[in-house]
Amino acid sequence: MNEHDKCYINLTRYPIHTDGPERDAILARVRDDLDRDGCAVLKGFLTDEGVKALTQEADGVADMGHKSFSRTNAYFSKDDPNLPVDDPRRQFFARSNAFIAADNFAKAGALRSVHDFEGFDAFIQACLQEENFFRYADPLADVIVNMAGEGNGFPWHFDTNNFTVTLAIQNAEAGGAFEYAPGIREGSENFDEVKRVLDGTSDKVTVLELEPGDLQLFRGRYSLHRVAPLKGSRPRYVAIFSYVAEPDMVGSPERTEQLYGKTLPIHWERSGRRADAYLD
Repeated sequence: MNEHDKCYINLTRYPIHTDGPERDAILARVRDDLDRDGCAVLKGFLTDEGVKALTQEADGVADMGHKSFSRTNAYFSKDDPNLPVDDPRRQFFARSNAFIAADNFAKAGALRSVHDFEGFDAFIQACLQEENFFRYADPLADVIVNMAGEGNGFPWHFDTNNFTVTLAIQNAEAGGAFEYAPGIREGSENFDEVKRVLDGTSDKVTVLELEPGDLQLFRGRYSLHRVAPLKGSRPRYVAIFSYVAEPDMVGSPERTEQLYGKTLPIHWERSGRRADAYLD
């Protein structure tokens, strides 16, 4: 039996592949959480064996992660000196972490055994209640692992994708909380509230402590969020499964190069295709 034949999902707790009252109850709870603040967590979604297998796989390809050390704003855009100096688009913060691109994870590996499990995509779609729902078509980014070590982690930002599904694999020794300001740019950029979050004066920030094996659904396109600074020598691993509202979408060449240190021809061929007009 290879890794792809195994099921690392805790189906006793989360029977996502079987219609019935248990699955319906899970969906109802997740939908309520998403409606409330754009975030839902399924604690212990993986079995202990699953956590171990995904950790070992991430350790095995950790040296393939693209490490970057830079300063970035919440929109991954360049500085615009024509804007006021206190505009959030001109607020830049240190960023230091690494992304292990999707092409490092084998079809028969542990991570893709979860991603490709029968019923996984349908369950996520049912949670989000999205009629237009597609796997991200980016061959470098459909399922990746964010790897972060001691330092600044990932500062405040918005996601490119409408929805992000993440799976906590391994925590750092300390720090690394997930912090987010729910839906602050739904309908508009809302620069004033973004500025308050960046300044540390907003009362709209939620702090979430995730544990290995937890599955998180998050509307990161509209909610400003960050990973708090990490401490210790053990890396933090989080798998990211990406879904979008239109087929055939891939990342922009600029952001793909920034995150993964490379681009593919498909990124240039499809450059400019977006489902909305938000910055980034």
